[in-house]
Amino acid sequence: MNAIKHCPLGVLAVGAALLAYPPASRAQDSSQTAVAEHTVTRRDGQHDFDFEIGTWKTHLKRLLHPLSGSTTWVEYDGTTTVRKVWNGRANLVELAVHGSKGHIEALSLRLYNPVSHQWSLNFANSAGGALGIPTIGEFKNGRGEFIDQETLGPRAIWVRFVITHSTPATCHFEQSFSDDGGKTWELNWIADDSLYSDVRDKARYKPKNK
Repeated sequence: MNAIKHCPLGVLAVGAALLAYPPASRAQDSSQTAVAEHTVTRRDGQHDFDFEIGTWKTHLKRLLHPLSGSTTWVEYDGTTTVRKVWNGRANLVELAVHGSKGHIEALSLRLYNPVSHQWSLNFANSAGGALGIPTIGEFKNGRGEFIDQETLGPRAIWVRFVITHSTPATCHFEQSFSDDGGKTWELNWIADDSLYSDVRDKARYKPKNK
């Protein structure tokens, strides 16, 4: 007896449809649909840092010995200058601050990836003279979060950098380290920037030479 006689008509109809639509074609079409839907949901963030273009008065607090149990912080004051590159798809940050522990001169090259819709933040200081491992991330609802994995002494750690700006004339930066895979974070860098109001204000907060 032909076993197909006992197969419900609905099943036969589905089977015929599947035969008429090869598996490879179905998989390709599903993949293309998923990619299209995923692409539509991604936000264009190439102008996320436009708010920061200009010259800022910077107050910085730094934890001297991160992930050591230390609670000793040092403070610095100075200037941050942000310049637009590639019509906003990149920018260059120059930081110059001075405090009781000396002078910090650093820069950050921020690059926007139009494929992943993410930013990479590439930091360097004048003492080292080389770009470090970039932190990667994006802005969501006015908050930028950027992550990377580095080493601190012999240990591998996670680094998190967060940027917020509550008003057009202020922005806030925090860096934290984690040595337990991101379960807990220790804050070690806090910077508050306010936009210079005029040339005299800028001159008053110009950092001293080392």
